[in-house]
Amino acid sequence: MAVTMEMVKELRERTGAGIKDCKDILTQTDGNMDKAIAILRERGIEAAAKKSEREAKEGLVGIYVHFGSRIAALVELNCETDFVARTPEFTVLANELAQHVVALNPRYITAAEVPAEEVESSGQKPEKYFEEVALLAQPFVKDPSRTIEEKIKEAIAKLGENIVVRRFVRYEVGA
Repeated sequence: MAVTMEMVKELRERTGAGIKDCKDILTQTDGNMDKAIAILRERGIEAAAKKSEREAKEGLVGIYVHFGSRIAALVELNCETDFVARTPEFTVLANELAQHVVALNPRYITAAEVPAEEVESSGQKPEKYFEEVALLAQPFVKDPSRTIEEKIKEAIAKLGENIVVRRFVRYEVGA
């Protein structure tokens, strides 16, 4: 199948990958958009793993106040430079994470933070319990096919910097 500029443009818009990468992957996959996205996502995750050791001291606070102003969340999302922190993609990610915290009410950032006694007393398989209480293990509320950790890794690949959820807080009236 011939790869058209429209196909390259669509893949670039959906993934944020470079034009040459999009064209090469589409050629490699015979124009199959889903396969191309999967390959680019995998490459992005590999790139994110390499960047995870870099220090993230810049960033911003994502805010979400639910309709009716009875539930709200703040999420401190860090990156390496203030340049990336000011990008629309980073701001949207921070605010979506705050919205996710309002919706699913995680108690920990990572599964490693969950006390072993708590996991044992839950009576559930650890993986299932982590999905309930650990932010990075939870399926993203707007796209349950990806976890929050995968969403952040995709942002790392797209923005080119390490991104870390430093902390979050959720407020609910009467809770």
